[in-house]
Amino acid sequence: MPAIDQNSRRRRPTGLIALDETAAFAGHTLFAPLTGTGETYLIDLHGRTVHRWKLPYRPGRHARLLGDGTLAYNGVLPGREPLFPMWHKYRGGAMLHAAPDGRILREHRDPLQHHDAHHLDDGRILYTALEPLTGPDAAAVRGGAPGSEAAGGTVWADTIKEVGPDGTLLWSWRAAEHLDRASYPLHEAYAREHWPLINSVTPLRDGNVLASLRSVSAVVVISRETGDILWRSRHGTVSQQHAPTELDDGRLLVFDNGVFRPGHDVPHSRVVEIDRARGDVVWEYRDPAREFFFAPFMGSAQRLPNGNTLVTDSPSGRLFEVTAEGYLCWEYVVPYFAGYGESEVRGLFPSEPNAVFRAYRYAAADIPWLEAGA
Repeated sequence: MPAIDQNSRRRRPTGLIALDETAAFAGHTLFAPLTGTGETYLIDLHGRTVHRWKLPYRPGRHARLLGDGTLAYNGVLPGREPLFPMWHKYRGGAMLHAAPDGRILREHRDPLQHHDAHHLDDGRILYTALEPLTGPDAAAVRGGAPGSEAAGGTVWADTIKEVGPDGTLLWSWRAAEHLDRASYPLHEAYAREHWPLINSVTPLRDGNVLASLRSVSAVVVISRETGDILWRSRHGTVSQQHAPTELDDGRLLVFDNGVFRPGHDVPHSRVVEIDRARGDVVWEYRDPAREFFFAPFMGSAQRLPNGNTLVTDSPSGRLFEVTAEGYLCWEYVVPYFAGYGESEVRGLFPSEPNAVFRAYRYAAADIPWLEAGA
């Protein structure tokens, strides 16, 4: 072991970094370290662990509490072969519903599931998956780095599925069927192994589906009835974004990564609110030193009941809360570092990160079993 730890993130302070209790939303924060072995933590405002789950798989992205306080958890199925170099980085496959004591109440498996699985309170799961395109169908996908298809010239295309509590397929959607290739080309820097890379999928109040297409820098609303695209974010509004959610007034809150942001020479991330009717950004947060807050991949934002926003700076394992005025009132850095288990991922990400995909804040009333001592 060298005298100086060569992991630059691990040399920096971890745990609670900042807290203004007069401005922060009182509650508990949930997160699952991506390189852990199934540990999911619930911490209080002071960064103290108040509850911990140990699930049977490492996180296939994130965990979230359902309306009754039980845990929805997306895990990585072990023993699967990589479909392409990045597959082990963001695949999942095991979608669990767990009790506070870690007992598995229900599990749905799909080896082609990746990134997001949104568990609903009634037991349904809306999630992203893949299907292979070959031959002319693969060649028809526009953009991306030439020659970067998966093995055999395959382009893996996104699908969206909704299943019932018993795993019955209730609804499905295929990018290959509903997305116009010319209107949704891959960014030139992205590999052609995966199109259009849907990293988030959630139901809207009107029953339609909100999705984030990272590799084409688009947030879209999909008609549940027809599969058509009902709305798309205006070109240049977001860049390689993640985790759009619908706010009470119908606006969309989006984590805007900003890797290839048009017209900007300094990459930086931000959180934005988009007015769907006008297509305009009507609120945004970025760090006063904009280059300091930059997550080239992953990330999320949650609007809290008091109007604050919880932000997950995923690659840095940095969770922070800001007011509507942009005042940072809470900050915590995940202290759990580990390497990815799969050799393919370690080759791409050789450090031992403390990354998390998404974090969520919950009020005490959302976790009735916690006060009861469960």
